[in-house]
Amino acid sequence: MSVSTNFVQLIGHLGAAPESTQFESGKQRVTFSMATSESYRDANGENVETTDWHRIVAWGPLAGYLEKNLRKGTKVLVQGKIRHRNYQDKEGVTKYVTEVVAKDVLKLTKEEVTA
Repeated sequence: MSVSTNFVQLIGHLGAAPESTQFESGKQRVTFSMATSESYRDANGENVETTDWHRIVAWGPLAGYLEKNLRKGTKVLVQGKIRHRNYQDKEGVTKYVTEVVAKDVLKLTKEEVTA
């Protein structure tokens, strides 16, 4: 029997503060961009760093927590699943989106306490 699963785990930094949307149904959604980086040496021995950007989406109680506790630059570990979807913009052009639907988010940045 073949088993497959859709699971992704990313560690990176928020590119901006989370954006929250409250729907008429009472559901809350939070979205944020997250950067992950990788370093390696190229064929000439030069250090090369690449950065990938990811769109993260969270729903419900997790969304509320993230809205209150994350900000630009916060380092997080995100676990969830990859989703591909499309929609039509106001001009009728089809747009394609790839995003990570977060199931768990662990804040890795320690907050500094100021007196």
